[in-house]
Amino acid sequence: MASLSSPLRICRGILKEIRAIKGPKYKQSLTYNYVLDQFRKNQITGERYCRAQEEALHASHSYLCLLTSTRQHLALYDMYHGKGQRDTEEMAGIVGLRLPTQPGGKGWEK
Repeated sequence: MASLSSPLRICRGILKEIRAIKGPKYKQSLTYNYVLDQFRKNQITGERYCRAQEEALHASHSYLCLLTSTRQHLALYDMYHGKGQRDTEEMAGIVGLRLPTQPGGKGWEK
């Protein structure tokens, strides 16, 4: 099975997401220590070969995807979540659309 990405890149990505969540004191968190410990346990060294490295790599890649998707979802939710009642024209403007107008004074335009 081909590897999805390098383990170092995935580890750095997970630590970046933890830093975004926890703030400047992320290195003191249990999450940070656990992730580093798991990556160190599943390294291939000259002395031993970790049979479950591919499984650990896949699980870490899935976890990175979950963290990234959650952060992006929260950003989109904050951007588009209604802050009260909005009219149709304002909502259309938020998503980049324009409302249709009908010439001849049929009551659609203001």
